[in-house]
Amino acid sequence: MLDHASITVSDIPRAERFYDAVMAALGYPKVGARGDWLGYGLRCDSEHPGRSYFTVWLGVAPDPAHGRHLCFKAPSRSAVDAFWRAGLSAGGSGDGGPGLRPHYHPHYYAAFLADPDGNRLEAVCHRALE
Repeated sequence: MLDHASITVSDIPRAERFYDAVMAALGYPKVGARGDWLGYGLRCDSEHPGRSYFTVWLGVAPDPAHGRHLCFKAPSRSAVDAFWRAGLSAGGSGDGGPGLRPHYHPHYYAAFLADPDGNRLEAVCHRALE
């Protein structure tokens, strides 16, 4: 559904350490960085309409909002596990460890993190088996 999404963080170097780790765990390439911006994924174009792009901008830390979060597709359950470990190791906090969430569907395998500014993130694999 999403073509691209952007969030703000209060500290780009801290966010870069975190997002480099979790995006690498999910297989999303870093495509750019400067003092006020980080970019991951690939932009859509007419030949690649299925791509997704995510940007992190320097700005004010977000207000707490439990219902606001971003969910990234993971290619496997092991990638969800790697997302979780990478995020915790890079300064994030746990918001729900890796595991099945059968209330969504029987194979919904996900993990939830908050980045150092409190942005809520999820990685999910919908596959029945790896």
